Amino acid sequence: MNALIRYADPAYCIMRLIVGLLFASHGGQKILGFPPVAKAMSLDTLGMIGGYIELVGGLLIAFGLFTRAAAFISSGMMAVAYFMVHAKGGFFPIVNRGEPAVIYCFIFLFIFFYGPGRWSLDGLIWPDREVARDEVGGPMRTGQRL
Repeated sequence: MNALIRYADPAYCIMRLIVGLLFASHGGQKILGFPPVAKAMSLDTLGMIGGYIELVGGLLIAFGLFTRAAAFISSGMMAVAYFMVHAKGGFFPIVNRGEPAVIYCFIFLFIFFYGPGRWSLDGLIWPDREVARDEVGGPMRTGQRL
């Protein structure tokens, strides 16, 4: 198991990057019309706000800038989206097609608590801040080695 620990930072960075970019693509679709979809939806005010949160929050999370704030806001927005849009269609996310909202909500909640990680813009800009936790729960700084 200790042999895998050296891959934890890059794996977390890749996960944060992929999830953030996927989330941003939802906002890009709503706000910019890119990537194009066959049937574009019309958005009300809350939909536009959600689109901007997805676009900006997703990019911030992807690159690890203001990560905790972006993850907290994005997690809350996905919880609201689930209950306002999907929960009306039934209790179970698989039935009401809300599983992406639930997954994003909890991934962003995890990112909020875990932090940006060492491989992030937050870690580059503020190297003395706590960016992660080591395996025993103590604070880990950007330059610290396992």
